[in-house]
Amino acid sequence: MPSRTLPNYMTKEIATKNTSKACWVTIGSKVYDVTEFLDAHPGGGELILEYGGKDVGDIMQDVISHDHSESAYEILDENLIGFVATDPVLKTAIQSDRPQNILPLPPNEAGAEELKANSAAEHVPTHKAVESTGMRSAQDLYRETNAQEDFRKHKFLDLEKPLLMQVWNGNFSKDFYLDQVHRPRQYKGGESAPLFGNFLEPLSKTAWWVIPLVWWPQVAYLSWIVYLAMPSGFQFAAYWLTGLFLWTLVEYGLHRGLFHVDKYLPDNRVGITAHFLLHGIHHYLPMDRYRLVMPPTLFVVLATPFYKLAHTVFYWDWYVATAVFCGGIFGYTLYDCTHYFLHHKKLPGYYRQLRSYHIAHHWNDYENGFGVTSRFWDRVFGTELVMPKPVKVS
Repeated sequence: MPSRTLPNYMTKEIATKNTSKACWVTIGSKVYDVTEFLDAHPGGGELILEYGGKDVGDIMQDVISHDHSESAYEILDENLIGFVATDPVLKTAIQSDRPQNILPLPPNEAGAEELKANSAAEHVPTHKAVESTGMRSAQDLYRETNAQEDFRKHKFLDLEKPLLMQVWNGNFSKDFYLDQVHRPRQYKGGESAPLFGNFLEPLSKTAWWVIPLVWWPQVAYLSWIVYLAMPSGFQFAAYWLTGLFLWTLVEYGLHRGLFHVDKYLPDNRVGITAHFLLHGIHHYLPMDRYRLVMPPTLFVVLATPFYKLAHTVFYWDWYVATAVFCGGIFGYTLYDCTHYFLHHKKLPGYYRQLRSYHIAHHWNDYENGFGVTSRFWDRVFGTELVMPKPVKVS
């Protein structure tokens, strides 16, 4: 899903999207682009095209035709592109003293209450916000934040000004900081809010493709040297894959034990600022596409102790230790790229489920769900995130 505020569409425009090149459907106020799903639909794309440009809420719950499973609604949620205001919603907004609470959809809490009072809430996403994050669904992550209104209400950070010195000079208590930093904001459709506000600003931003560009040639070079020195290709592969597997544990450990060390965070500006730079800014602005992967300069600092650790554990052979280290570094690059794709790309099958899992870590439960490339270690250590069930609009 693109990193932007989801638009509201006119019913006339939606009605024209009924071809194999552009097929949209609606359920109540939600608009879905199912074009890419036409070929994968078990009943064939022709069945979807029959309902192209129309509301499919009733047919999806028709047990005679075919009662769709929760996974079908999850697929729809992945393809949500916007909203359409039904006649009852439009009538309520026209009569309202504060129509901005209702439109554009989805409504805020005040607007949702007004829709319910006027019996116009059917098919409108009006479920309550999660207390710890202020989010009602994954779609809220894409709603652009009004910087002035947000600062006036919460007295935390002004998104229009450099963030770092605001955190440093804010004199925030730990409890207030943690409460606010885990309430996601969206800056100008996913652009990067200013962090330093000076010549250091570019160093805080990294495009996802920089990661493989910088690290894969080095991993390939060292791996080749090690491969040539190993007695067999099987032995090389075994140690290299061991490093790849160990990375998944490191990934989990870093995310849970360092990035989310919230309870043990020192209640002072040094600890709070360090937390913000390491991971807090990502939860504060989760859709910032240039602060989703780790800048190479920072990763060098973090990778150095792991290099030494690998050569301490596998002390008997430099080549063995380096093979393990190379596998681990490759695992890191897959993690960083996966992290970016989970936030900003439409993905197939397994990765679509993984995307929902990770996005729920941001909007629903940041105290669980620390695995990014898999849920394996979450299951082992009892921190698997319980996924909220997709809402079947009736």
